[in-house]
Amino acid sequence: YSQLGRLSVGPISYAKDENGKFLPLTICKAYYKRGSREPSDEAYDIDAHLETVCMSHDPRTANMWKTQNASFFDLDFYRLVDIKITFQLKGINLQTVRHRELPDCYLFHVTITFDNQCHSGKVKLFLDIDAESSACKDWKISGTAQKNTHYLLMFDGFVILVCITSAVLCTRSIILAVRLLQRFSQFFQENFNHKVCAEDQSEFLNGWYVLVIVSDLLAIIGSILKMEIQAKSLTSYDVCSIFLGTSTLLVWVGVIRYLGYFQKYNVLILTMKAAFPKVLRFCCCAGMIYLGYTFCGWIVLGPYHEKFEGLSRVAECLFSLLNGDDMFTTFAQLKDKNTLVWLFSRAYLYSFISLFIYMVLSLFIALITDSYETIKNYQSDGFPLTDLQKFLLGHKDFPVLEENGQTEVELSNSVRRYCCCQRYDSDAKALA
Repeated sequence: YSQLGRLSVGPISYAKDENGKFLPLTICKAYYKRGSREPSDEAYDIDAHLETVCMSHDPRTANMWKTQNASFFDLDFYRLVDIKITFQLKGINLQTVRHRELPDCYLFHVTITFDNQCHSGKVKLFLDIDAESSACKDWKISGTAQKNTHYLLMFDGFVILVCITSAVLCTRSIILAVRLLQRFSQFFQENFNHKVCAEDQSEFLNGWYVLVIVSDLLAIIGSILKMEIQAKSLTSYDVCSIFLGTSTLLVWVGVIRYLGYFQKYNVLILTMKAAFPKVLRFCCCAGMIYLGYTFCGWIVLGPYHEKFEGLSRVAECLFSLLNGDDMFTTFAQLKDKNTLVWLFSRAYLYSFISLFIYMVLSLFIALITDSYETIKNYQSDGFPLTDLQKFLLGHKDFPVLEENGQTEVELSNSVRRYCCCQRYDSDAKALA
């Protein structure tokens, strides 16, 4: 730290306050107020109240810490909880000069922590750096590099305007579709005493419009954050990238909508739409078993295997095993110091791999394959007509349900059963 000017290969220097004084380096150690231990006698006497002692050094005198504060580093590790070293640095990012942008000035808040809270004989070391970006106060650039960020701001503004227009038009379309659905449902009920099935109701609501609205909102938020970052007002690069990246993903997914107008390209969308409800229900059931294995592995194998130390790491390890990745390493890294745990780990891993690869994964693929075969047969033999399609074709053979002593709930259930049965009969005929 004291030789930063000679050792650093980047444009970094010590930070100064508003008065032009160097901000000091601070070292704080926290330790138990009082303590004594005799491991040979299995005895200890600890006062758990913490005391914190700090010392500060000016960057120009930091190399004198050994001679001036040697007693500060006489540490009793059985009482030591942690040591924190904090300091601030300033730097300039010069790589943007070649891209005709003004460089960014940064203020780095650096914290180095020596963590001894576990008192396990291992002191953990952590380095935490928080960066604050701002516009440089005094800058001068000669040559071809100029400040032309206003062109990017104009482009971002144009993107926001287009996204707002798109979101408003899609929202208007959804509102009109809902109104049309209400009118159609009322007309169907009054003239045919027949309720519109859920499948027919979904025909009025275009899911692609919802996708476009979500994509536009994410793009608007991301573009606003991007403009703030270019104006040196924010440094939320991660949040901005998440919004813009997700928006881009949804935009490219929305392109599939236009491919769906071609029959051969529409198989993927129709298969996903048909298989999604069954796959979702199947995943809910399989997820319960997966969570059981996750918690079991975390509780039992956590102290013996690094891949099972945390709950999220267990889930990631099991997902890798589910896809056939890194199997032998998972088996081999478990040490056989405890025979009971070793035997349990083998039964645990063998049962999980066998159950999920040979049964769960196979059934998962079978559900999608079954939906694909159904869609394939529909494309060759024709899709069954829904009530909405029959109505548009001018059919009037909708059965009228009379109230023969039925309650409103029973009548509703009978209508729902009729719709479903009609749909299933049509599906069976098409498959036959």
